[in-house]
Amino acid sequence: MGRSAFLCRLRQIRTLGREKTRYALPGPVFVGYARPMLEKMFFSQRQGLQGDGPIGRVSISAWPVLALTLLLLWVAPAHAATQDSDEPAEFPSLLSCLRVSGPLSFCGEVVPLEIPWVREGLEKALLVLLWNRDQVILNVKRSGRYFPYIEEQLRERGMPDDLKYISVIESALRPHAGSHKGAVGYWQFIRPTALKYGLRVDGDIDERRNIFTSTAAALDYLTVLHEEFDSWTVACAAYNMGENGMRKRIRTQGLDDYYRLYLPRETMFYIFRAIATKMVFTNPARFGFHFQKGDYYIPTEFDRVTVTLEKDMPVADIATAAGTFFRAIKELNPQILGNDLVRGTHVLLLPRGAAKGFEARLGLKPVSSPTPAGRAAADAARSGPVLSAPMPSVAEGRSELSVYVVRRGDNLDGIARRLGVSLESVLQLNGLCRESVIQPGQRLLVEQ
Repeated sequence: MGRSAFLCRLRQIRTLGREKTRYALPGPVFVGYARPMLEKMFFSQRQGLQGDGPIGRVSISAWPVLALTLLLLWVAPAHAATQDSDEPAEFPSLLSCLRVSGPLSFCGEVVPLEIPWVREGLEKALLVLLWNRDQVILNVKRSGRYFPYIEEQLRERGMPDDLKYISVIESALRPHAGSHKGAVGYWQFIRPTALKYGLRVDGDIDERRNIFTSTAAALDYLTVLHEEFDSWTVACAAYNMGENGMRKRIRTQGLDDYYRLYLPRETMFYIFRAIATKMVFTNPARFGFHFQKGDYYIPTEFDRVTVTLEKDMPVADIATAAGTFFRAIKELNPQILGNDLVRGTHVLLLPRGAAKGFEARLGLKPVSSPTPAGRAAADAARSGPVLSAPMPSVAEGRSELSVYVVRRGDNLDGIARRLGVSLESVLQLNGLCRESVIQPGQRLLVEQ
């Protein structure tokens, strides 16, 4: 072992010592890792070797010092863990984590553990998941921020609660997660599917990165897939590989049971990843994760406003008017891709309390009605954006509104007639007047 390799191993051992503090690993785990190196040192000493050693030409008397140093690197973090950490010093063996006795289900459908490849697939998924313990910790912590909203939407639609784990295995609950196939966002939509389910995706706005719009689109998609395949596991698998491919394999193989279908390798492993995630999330202590209530990230509090811009506006100006800073607006509105919010109607999230007086600070006049006086006010502000009245929080889920995406050739009057609502309500909800210009891809709030 050369000098660089030895130093690299030394850093690894030191890092593992820190991990012992972080995760309270038991001593035997560390000893099992460090023992081969210590044995090599003492073996060299017994043989009287004095040539090129791990750190160059080292005398025999230096080996005990190096061995003692390594032991101290292990003992010191362990001592710190007992003094400074309230984490239980317990870490289950991997074998015990794999002992799944059932019954086990996903989305209300029984997992047939008696099938050999099913049990092996689930055990593999558990091993892969538990190997990346730091990512598990982040995922569980993020669930405190996003799961309340996703769970609420699933309840309102009468869909299985287990579907929330699809967002975890797709993106690790990260808004800007992306794949080599071009899938983006919390639910990993590719662009054609995102457009099909009403999401705006262009060079300025990417609603796949918005937890509210992307969740609505994902649940719409999963609902359509379930209606076709009549199985939530098959629907989730089709979500991963595409419904066309799923139809072809069902037709070719003559069955529609996910656990017995031969599918692309990623898809055959897909549901097992979701099941493993469910197992860890619902009983983290069994797998060595001892979370406390304060460990979870809390849902973000915000005000929601609808703005209609006649021209592009810098995000920095919006942040100033909201009494916050650029990053705060970008974090709350990850769908905004650039430094400007482009013209059109947008639903914006602002820090809690920022909606009050927002229009005045931004130099806007709220539009409350489509009356001649209101239209005159809108005309007077035509050089800048028009702000509608603040709307209830999206997370509350109590607003009886839906979103309509403007298509090429649409006009306000035609949209109102097609949806069976009054033109006045469309104008009022979106802060528009009859002369307002709408653009393809623009999103309008409409009454249901």
